[in-house]
Amino acid sequence: MRFFVKTSAYQNSNMLNMCDEELLGRTIKNEKVQINISKSYYGQRLVDKTEARQLMQNSLILNLVGKETIQMSVDLKIGSQQGVKTIDDVPFLIVFKM
Repeated sequence: MRFFVKTSAYQNSNMLNMCDEELLGRTIKNEKVQINISKSYYGQRLVDKTEARQLMQNSLILNLVGKETIQMSVDLKIGSQQGVKTIDDVPFLIVFKM
């Protein structure tokens, strides 16, 4: 299992954009919103599950897309199912750690 990630600094915090590998390049949409899971936003590099877990634990802002990505955040108690939204059968979650 691998994930595309992009890390950056945002307002003095570590920000992580992460998606399931197979979602990169897809556009998901419904009647209200459209999300482009683009290489420029999510595809800086491809990482394995171990590195993905470390990145999640060390980031304060997380933009997460995909079933495996979301499940990992829930397993790590970083994200919760209550915050998950779904568009076009693809879950996404935004987390701000305090």
